[in-house]
Amino acid sequence: MTQEIIVLTPAGRLDAAGARPLEHEIKQHIAAGHACFIVDLKETRYISSNGLRVLLAALKESRKHGGALKLCCLTPRLIEIFEMAGFDRVFEIYENSSRATKSFTD
Repeated sequence: MTQEIIVLTPAGRLDAAGARPLEHEIKQHIAAGHACFIVDLKETRYISSNGLRVLLAALKESRKHGGALKLCCLTPRLIEIFEMAGFDRVFEIYENSSRATKSFTD
């Protein structure tokens, strides 16, 4: 059985205020029984420690429910932030959403 993959595309800044709606949306999807996520960051200009925390918590929660959370379309600035935080070794990061989607079946 293939689980539906939820694609989320947060826009703007994933900081203290900007990460809250994403956190709420992910929690709603998990409560509804979804655990496979792609977070497409092509429209995200900046991510703070709050945004990283939300993504890490969502990754752990999705795994707990038998799913995964994968990232795609990071800008060079976001790649730099993820590398500085060491999160490039925590998350599966893909250059585009089709590769991220395909990774769920590989």
